[in-house]
Amino acid sequence: MATNKRTLFLKRRLRVRNKLRKVNTGVPRLSVHRSNKNISVQLIDDVQGKTLAAASSLEKDLGIVGTNNLEAAAKVGSAIAERAKAAGVTEAQFDRGGFLYHGKIKALADAAREGGLKI
Repeated sequence: MATNKRTLFLKRRLRVRNKLRKVNTGVPRLSVHRSNKNISVQLIDDVQGKTLAAASSLEKDLGIVGTNNLEAAAKVGSAIAERAKAAGVTEAQFDRGGFLYHGKIKALADAAREGGLKI
C-alpha cells in the first residue's frame, strides 16, 4: 500500500478514534472536521448515536463566513461550548480525527475550554 498523505491521514484518524473508544466513559465525543476553507465540530453521543450540538464556520449567525484563520476556529469553539451548555453537557472527549493538534484545531479546543467545556 502506498503511503501518501491520504492514507497517513486515515491511519491517524483510526488510531485516534480507537484510543477514544478504549477510554470511553460514556462522555460525548467532540468531533472536529477541517477543510481548506472551513471548520466544523459536532458533539456526538456514541451510546445513542445522536448529535447533541454542532457548530460550523459556514453559519451566518457567527459572522465568520469566508474567513480562513484562527479567529474563525476560536469563534466556532466558543459557539460549541455555549451550545453544549444549553444541551446540558459539561465534559467531552476531543476527537481531532486525523488532523494534527496545532493551528486551527488547537485554537478551537482552547476556545471550547475557555467557554466552559471540559475536554
